Amino acid sequence: MAAAAVACWFSAITSTGTSRYSLSSSQRLFAASHTPNHRLFVTKASNDRKKTPQKSPRKSAKETEGISQKKSTGRSKDERPCANADGNSVRSNTGQPHSTAFKSFGAQIKDSKGFLMNDQQVETGNFQDATCLNAVVKVYCTHTEPDYSLPWQKQRQYTSTGRHCSAFIIGDGKLLTNAHCIEYGTQVKVKRRGDDTKYVAKVLARGVECDIALLSVENEEFWKGAESLQLGHLPRLQDAVTVVGYPLGGDTISVTKGVVSRIEVTSYAHGSSELLGIQIDAAINPGNSGGPAFNDQGECIGVAFQVYRSDDAENIGYVIPTTVVSHFLDDYKKNGKYSGFPCLGVLLQKLENPALRACLKVPSNEGVLVRRVEPTSDAINVLKEGDVIVSFDGINVGCEGTVPFRSTERIAFRYLISQRIRFAGDVAELGIIRGGALMKVQAVLNPRVHLLKLLARARYSLATFKGEQIVILSQVLADEVNIGYESMEYMQASYFVLKFNGTRIKNIHHLAHLVDSFKGEYLVFEFEDNYISVLERKASAAALSDILTANSISSERSPDLLEPYVDPTGNNQAYDHQDYGESPVSNSEFGFDALIWT
Repeated sequence: MAAAAVACWFSAITSTGTSRYSLSSSQRLFAASHTPNHRLFVTKASNDRKKTPQKSPRKSAKETEGISQKKSTGRSKDERPCANADGNSVRSNTGQPHSTAFKSFGAQIKDSKGFLMNDQQVETGNFQDATCLNAVVKVYCTHTEPDYSLPWQKQRQYTSTGRHCSAFIIGDGKLLTNAHCIEYGTQVKVKRRGDDTKYVAKVLARGVECDIALLSVENEEFWKGAESLQLGHLPRLQDAVTVVGYPLGGDTISVTKGVVSRIEVTSYAHGSSELLGIQIDAAINPGNSGGPAFNDQGECIGVAFQVYRSDDAENIGYVIPTTVVSHFLDDYKKNGKYSGFPCLGVLLQKLENPALRACLKVPSNEGVLVRRVEPTSDAINVLKEGDVIVSFDGINVGCEGTVPFRSTERIAFRYLISQRIRFAGDVAELGIIRGGALMKVQAVLNPRVHLLKLLARARYSLATFKGEQIVILSQVLADEVNIGYESMEYMQASYFVLKFNGTRIKNIHHLAHLVDSFKGEYLVFEFEDNYISVLERKASAAALSDILTANSISSERSPDLLEPYVDPTGNNQAYDHQDYGESPVSNSEFGFDALIWT
């Protein structure tokens, strides 16, 4: 903007965290939560700028050969596993599952240096084993992160140390990996097991909230003899699971085993979202991200993506289930891009208290209270604060906010909203109680719109109208015209720009429009905490060229801000942004604190 840019540099944060100045549509800002001793980590490899631990000395070939090799013993016909009606293996009389796809991997043991080793070698004659392993590839990514304090440029590029990330072939010339593995990626390459050639991969789609990315490789040499994995069904508790990938600790493929510990709606650290997740006790380490998890039938049941670390817990890893993966793939197939997981657009409260249900005239032990409807959601047209949702597409909602899941389980109500074959724009029928009367309403489901507050990175506010952005002062560019304001950027990480000459700002394009159309003597910017910055309009305009040249800035604004301004609200008055207090608004409809990517 002509006059404003000479004194300070403004940026706008959209619902995806993208700087409006930057031309990259994939830039995203991530928050960090510093909860003491309880953190959720995405299993992402460190980069070259970080100090890497020294590798422990490896065992000699002689020492390795000294490990006993157990011979495969044949099983009787009665001991062979079979599948029941829902595709789960039947256990033996001893209560232990029989492995078919991975029976030749053998038990894992540690040598004296702490390296995991197998007591058996993979049988090359077992085609199912070879297929599962050969479909897993190693991912190499060069990253270039944005610089939010200098939005006209990017940070220095780097590559992940140890080249540790994983992906796997799903057929039709495509591969799956985690979104955080190729975050800010400027070049992605993949290498198949047993090959010494890296092939350039193209990112077709990236789902931040579900932490899934879809890749393709155009070089036909990569696909010669390639085998794809078959996606399986959602597993049961205690089902055996095997995780395959390229984690830290070596360069070759790694296999770890465990069981399914829990299946529930889980916090996804990378996208600060909450979707269905599988908790397992098999080891997941940095580099396993993007690798597949298998059941005993050799079917892929999900994608390894994060671990939970705590002084009070261990062996807690997470896998993205195939239900979420299929939703992502179907969304891409239907729309040609990833459009996101839909939500109802409400914040809810449980109705476990009998007095609360009686006050709301809810006759039975059911339903959840609508405590707020998001202004940008379509539910604003059919729901009101104080409504009680008692059913969703004919499925009753319990007073604790859960719905029936499979035969004997219950799961969070939001699972229905995001997973029951629902895409953006689909319609759901809600049964609600309003003032004691039961009624049916139709609600359109769309992805939630978030505004990210940079000063409280773990806290989210919601847009109050379409097109709203948070405009911040990211840096003060030193010049004679802004003497006295240089220290603003050091007082806080950034300042929220609230008003210009008394007019509340709707977005960065609105601010540019206000500055361009103003003909008065002084430019008055009002920030959060009642901080005011005043500049002389003519002096600022005169200094613009010199400031841009001194800071190697090619343009005073991004190209989209050169277009005529269109009011997103349809009027000349901006809405007052509601203050919802200090409590964070999480991605959960119930407002629970979400674990944020660290």
